[in-house]
Parts: sequence; structure tokens; C-alpha cells
Amino acid sequence: MRDLTGTYVHRGDAIRRRRRMKRLLAIVGAGAAAAIILVLYPSPSTDLAQAAVVRHERSSAPLGEAASLRGQLASTQGQLNYLQERLDRANKIIEYSGRYGVSADLTAKIYDVALAEGIDPELAFRLVNLESGFNPKAVSPAGAVGLTQLMPATARFYQKGVRADQLLDPELNLHIGFRYLHTLVEQYGGRIDLALLVYNRGEVAVRAATAEGRNPTNGYDRILMKGYKGTGLIN
Repeated sequence: MRDLTGTYVHRGDAIRRRRRMKRLLAIVGAGAAAAIILVLYPSPSTDLAQAAVVRHERSSAPLGEAASLRGQLASTQGQLNYLQERLDRANKIIEYSGRYGVSADLTAKIYDVALAEGIDPELAFRLVNLESGFNPKAVSPAGAVGLTQLMPATARFYQKGVRADQLLDPELNLHIGFRYLHTLVEQYGGRIDLALLVYNRGEVAVRAATAEGRNPTNGYDRILMKGYKGTGLIN
């Protein structure tokens, strides 16, 4: 394989890596930088500590000391697992932010709320993109509001007393919209296409078309699900 060290290609890769790291640190916080490096490039200290535990267990050293070392190792592993999760989250946020041209802050909100409401983030981003184009202040001629284009009457079913102007709040809108979508996917037995059609057209229109033997689709489900392989929901 050709050695590209010192070439424009190599320098370009290095610049891209530095830019990616800056974006990553902006998301996870600068304080996590050293810990992330430990996740990516673990030092041999953990292996050495594990070996020390084994030696202690094989020697006449008190069992309590070996147990203490094991406890410390378990705690360290838990911290590393947590940091790996944060790193995975940051990478996903960077990916979706770049794909849709959305700020990292809004991308993080959509990603986190989708997980909190049990919605596959991939489906969540597709829905917000198609419904509002990621405009939290979007209001349709029919009166649908915000990022997930909620009708106030539908929103009040999930949060009593909520007003239309309150649905302009991105986080509140996302929580209610994704909760509604989750309910529909479960209600229609995992049929994401039907759930999306009801979300977009309303239950009355979909049921009427189905009762008359007509295909209820208006193309919304096909556009949103093009190339999508997930189930819509996550555990």
C-alpha cells in the first residue's frame, strides 16, 4: 500500500480529524477529552491491575485486598463504558448534524428525546425533516405547530392544558410528538407505514380509506421510509 505520509492527502486527513475532534469536544465537553482518549487508546494499566488481582488471589494476601482491587477495576470499567456511550452519542450527533445541516444543539435535542421516548433516532430525524424542515417555529395552514407539526388538540391528549404557543418550545414539542408516534406504532402492531400515515393524515382519514377498500397512502410513508430498515421503536 502506498505511504501517504507527508502528502496533501495525509495532511487533509489530519485536518479533518482535528476538525472532527473539535466538534466532538464541543458536544461532550472539554473536560472529557482525556477520558475519551483513554477509551480510544486504553493504557496497559487496566491489564496490569487485572494481573495484580490474579497474583494476589494466588498468593497469601488477604482476600479483602483482592476484592477491593476487583471493585476498583469494575468501577473503572463502568466509567469507561459510560465514556464510550458518550463518545458514541457524540459521533451520532456529528453524523446527523452534518447530514441534515442542523446545529449540534438541536441535533442533540432530537437525538436525546427520541431515545427517551423509545423512538429510533433515524426515524425521528426523518420525521422532523419532512414535517418541519427542522424549523421549531413552523406553523402549517391547518394549525400544526413546531418541529413535529403537532395539532394542539392531539398534543393536549398527551399533556393536558398545553397551548399552541407552548408547542413552539423544541424540547416539549419533540417529547409529545415522539410519544404520539410511539403510541401509533404500538397501536398498529408495528406497522410503521400505517402509524406514519395516521400521524400525517389523521386517524379518521386513514380509517375511512381503509373501510372503503382504498389504499390510505398519500406518499408520505414512502418518502419518509425510503431505505429505512428499522422497526421504528427501540427498547
